[in-house]
Amino acid sequence: MKVLVVGSGGREHVICWKLKQSKRVSELYCCPGNGGIASVATCVDIKATDVDKIVEYASSNNFDLVFVAPEDPLALGLVDKLNENGIRAFGPKANAAIIEASKVFSKNLMAKYHIPTAEYALFDNKEKAYDYLEGCEMPIVIKADGLALGKGVIIAKDIDEAKAAVSSMLEDKAFGDAGSNIVIEECMVGPELTILAFSDGEYAIPMISSRDHKRAYDHDEGLNTGGMGAVTPGADLSDDDVKVISDTIIQPTIEALKSEGRPFKGVIYFGLMLTKKGPKVIEYNCRFGDPEVQAILPLLENDFMDVIDAVIDGKLSTYKLSWKNKKSCVVVMASGGYPVKYEKGYEISGIDTCGKLVFQAGTKLTDDGKIVTNGGRVLCVYDEADSLDNAIDGAYEGVKKISFKDMHYRTDIGRTLG
Repeated sequence: MKVLVVGSGGREHVICWKLKQSKRVSELYCCPGNGGIASVATCVDIKATDVDKIVEYASSNNFDLVFVAPEDPLALGLVDKLNENGIRAFGPKANAAIIEASKVFSKNLMAKYHIPTAEYALFDNKEKAYDYLEGCEMPIVIKADGLALGKGVIIAKDIDEAKAAVSSMLEDKAFGDAGSNIVIEECMVGPELTILAFSDGEYAIPMISSRDHKRAYDHDEGLNTGGMGAVTPGADLSDDDVKVISDTIIQPTIEALKSEGRPFKGVIYFGLMLTKKGPKVIEYNCRFGDPEVQAILPLLENDFMDVIDAVIDGKLSTYKLSWKNKKSCVVVMASGGYPVKYEKGYEISGIDTCGKLVFQAGTKLTDDGKIVTNGGRVLCVYDEADSLDNAIDGAYEGVKKISFKDMHYRTDIGRTLG
């Protein structure tokens, strides 16, 4: 099979790496890719959001499958346009990807179908939001409605911080049009958990759980980022715990989307809070989480192409996922200053000699064959072991052998609740 992956981050690197292992994949391409992806796939210089150009390229080069990985092209309807042109594609159509593209939509969906989540209110007016905040308990959560690269969530400790967050989104346009509408919701208490699930529009199969660490600095301090590391499993869940999450959240969400005429085919991300009143939804994403997928996919024992076909062809109800009996950890190495301001173009050393799996994100392959930094989250180092402690220690052993100017990473991935 000839396969094209759309995207350029660490998520796309692990997807390409996993597809490369499939006996069914003979040719693998990625647009636009990155310095690490170039080692397993042919990179094509087309932006992931250039929908028309991707469709034209896929059509003219007779790809058997296009795997659309990031949220932006999914929300822009890339899968829809590929299908319209007779091209087989993996990922939800735009009307289902809205579950991530609009937090207003997802909160209203959960309310309508009684899917447990935080109490909330919606606003597009600063003064009305201010008035509402006067009656709220602190801390409080302020979310931009649209796509904000994992950074559009602020946990305000007091009313002054809350009003500042509202003003930055609605008035200062800190997140552009993504913040034209905002969600204000109660701050739930409990351990966070991520569960990714494959869905064929009718049925969902959850993957092994994971837990990511979103704050930039140790002890969960600093700004929210796209994620500074992740571990599996995300919590010590019994079979009964997983069944409760599946029966009250995962399957009801798939059925709700189907009832709304928005069948979801692809990977759906459930960001959960394990509260004293049971699991509740923090957020949905319409794709693999990053860096959670870097911790999860290396443990999958199935041929990844077989899983993809089962999703697209609606055959998940008879499919069984198989996983290694291992724990895993990934540690993100970022550019100094991320997620605010950072420099690019610094040479990276140690990737090939650190002795661990490394999935690259913000990197670039130079004309003279060097790998240099090209983004905020630069790469992540993976390890797996029989115990989580050993997996964490192993990942950090790899981290210590990689270097680039102004590099930054958390030293407590997997050691705190995150």
